[in-house]
Parts: sequence; structure tokens; C-alpha cells
Amino acid sequence: MDTWTRRRFLKASGVSAAGVLLAGGAAYSASELLASGDGEGAGGEGGVLVLVTLYGGNDGLNTVVPAADPHYREARPDLAYGEDEVLPLGEELGLNPGMKGFHGLWKEKRLAVVRGVSYPKPDHSHFRSMAIWQTASPESPAPTGWLGRWLDAQSKPDPLTAVSLGATLPPVLAGEKVSGAAVSLGRARLPDAWQTVCTHLAAEQAGVHPLQQRAAATLGDLVRVNEAFAADEEQGSGDGKGGDKKNGKGKGEDGEGSDQDGRQSPEEEDEDEDKPADGASAGGQSGLAAQLGLVERALASGARTRVYCVSLGGFDTHANEKGTQSRLLGQLDKDLSAFLGRIRRTEAGKRVVVAVHSEFGRRVQANAGQGTDHGTAGPVFLLGEPVRGGFYGDQPSLAKLVDGDLSTTTDFRDVYATLLDRVLDTEPGQILDGHEKTLAFL
Repeated sequence: MDTWTRRRFLKASGVSAAGVLLAGGAAYSASELLASGDGEGAGGEGGVLVLVTLYGGNDGLNTVVPAADPHYREARPDLAYGEDEVLPLGEELGLNPGMKGFHGLWKEKRLAVVRGVSYPKPDHSHFRSMAIWQTASPESPAPTGWLGRWLDAQSKPDPLTAVSLGATLPPVLAGEKVSGAAVSLGRARLPDAWQTVCTHLAAEQAGVHPLQQRAAATLGDLVRVNEAFAADEEQGSGDGKGGDKKNGKGKGEDGEGSDQDGRQSPEEEDEDEDKPADGASAGGQSGLAAQLGLVERALASGARTRVYCVSLGGFDTHANEKGTQSRLLGQLDKDLSAFLGRIRRTEAGKRVVVAVHSEFGRRVQANAGQGTDHGTAGPVFLLGEPVRGGFYGDQPSLAKLVDGDLSTTTDFRDVYATLLDRVLDTEPGQILDGHEKTLAFL
């Protein structure tokens, strides 16, 4: 039987509204993504952007730490790191102690830290702030994402030029003429709770209106197709593209179903990373290693994709922040450092730039729950072989807060303009409503 794809799932279910919510719009399977390549080079000859979103609002002050600043220790005495705990960067700043891989890249001048990044008139709402970051429109709401507008500007718009790895399509990839693609990681199925609800709602009832009967029937179709889709995924395609559920390779390729270098398969890594976190997700997902693993395979296959969007949730640390954030940053560090270490040996990997951001930082002052509340400015990380390492932008002063928040010293559109200009070969002003200022990290 042909491997189910998310598009076939939508067609077979006959439930367009529910299907689109499940699949996230323009949906493709991992096999389709990998089959789009020619095996000769990822994304043609241009640069490749991997955009990592840390959903929930990462605390920038405990990521790039001003450990020597007395204002820092006074504002959060129980959350503060000591000078002997952080990984030194210079200028009286240090990285969170869980970010040893990033520190190694810093010493190799392959990590850029852009400081004090936010937008004019910051908003403490997750949804409004993330909408601003994804549309690059701080003054007024916009119907398209900044990368969606970049897709629209291509001579041959193609959803697979920019993809999001996971079940939903983020607004950043929504264009007016074409949107990016949501690429399944192999687990695109209804959660068990929804499966149960849909089964009950689909049960036949006597004496109900014909339209209600029709709605119930479509929910039944959704359940049946979902079950078939999930069963087929579990078998694996075994064709070397979709691969078995252990590692995406054909079964028997290395005799054990594990990666040849001894790494955990994406599903094995998911078992650890899907454990509940103290911090709320606010839109992100776990399984970063699995997402990056698919990016790596797509690069190796020569997929025509120029932009990959991946995410990690859990950064809404209103309580018990220190341990939670340290664990999450350690996961980010481990997964991204391993990914960059593997791809740097390839031709495609030499053209990859990774950008890491969150919708906002946290308040300077700790709250009563040993956490921090929604704040404003924070750091953005740029990593990869093309990156010119170092600090960019000024460190916000803890002695000159704005209503208890850090001031913005770098407009987030400066980062986007640089990525558009030097990675995606596009005039920034066309995409960012005239904003053209760039930074020197590339």
C-alpha cells in the first residue's frame, strides 16, 4: 500500500476544516521533502536558514548572564548565577552554564550574540509579541509572515522552499500568493483524547437533523483515516526515503535501525524530550533533535528548501525557573551543537546559518514563585560556518530600566534584514516595509 501522506489524508477524510487544523495547511510528508532534492546541493547554491523559535519567552538575563552586575544579583538573588558558574564571553558577560557547546562555538568565532533585541513599544502578550516577531510588523497587524512575503517574491513560488517541521504551519511562513509547507515528523495523528471525542460524536443517532448526521459522518471518516494513517506510519515505508520509524532509513541499512554513529534515533530522543516541563510551552514543541535530524537528512538529499523552521517550547518560566530553563537551554545546546558539528563537514552545511530567538525576554525582578514574568528585550543567537562571531548591539543597562523592563537596543528587523540580504539573497526593504539596516554578523 502506498505510504499515507498528509495531503492524501486530507483528501480521504473529506473533513476539510478539521483536516486543515490537524495538518496545518500545506502539508507534506518527510518522504516528499526528501524526494524534492537532486542529491547535489541543498537549496541550490544559496544560503540556507534554520530558524529556531524558543516559545514561551526565554529569560535572556539567565542565558547571556551579567553575573558581575550587582543590579542583577539584587533583582533576583535566588535565581542569579555567580561569576564562577557562567561560561565567560567577555565584557562581564557569560553564557548559562548548560551551554557548553555554544561556548565552544563562541571560542571558534562561530557564535554571534545580538543583544537587547526587541521591537518598538514591546507587548507582554505571548500572542501579540509572537505575531509581531513572525510578521515583522510592529506598528500594525499584518496578514502575512516575513518569510511568507519572501516566498511570494520568488520567481517560482514553491511551498517546499520554506518548511516548518511539525504538525502546524506558523504564521511566519504565510504568504499572500503561496505559503510554506508543514512537514510531518511521522506522528501526524489525532491525540488519543480527540480520537475518543470524535468517535463518540460520530456515533449514529436516530431523529437528528440531516446536516448533523453528515457532520457526524465526516468525523467518523476522520477517525478511520487517522487510524489507517497511523498504522501505515508504524510499518514504515522501507524505501530509503520515508524509512523505518527508528531513524528514517530503510530497515536493515545498518543492521540495528540506529544511526551509524551511535546517536539516538529521533523517536528515542523524543522519549526523553517529551517529558513534562515546569515551563509552559506557549506554542512550541519538544523533540528538537528529531526536527534537526530531518533538516540534516534534507540537506544531504539536496532538498530545494532554503528555510527550515523548528521550535522548542517550555520557556514560560513563571515558577521554578532556574532548573527548568537550565534544562531547556542544555537541550538546545546539545541538539544544535551536535547538528552543527555533523553538517559542518558537508558542502551544504557550510552554507547554513542558524538563528535562535524567542518572543520576548523576562522581567528583571524575580517573582514570588522563583520565576520571572513576561518581559521585553533579549538576546538572539546566530550560529554556523558563515557567521562572524562576537557581540552585536549594546547590552541593556540594568541601572536604566523602562517600567521594570530592559530597554531595546537592537531592532529585531535588523537581524531579519541581515538574514534576507546575506542568506536569502533578497533586498530587505521589499520584505520589511522599507527597513534595510543590517548587522555585521554575516
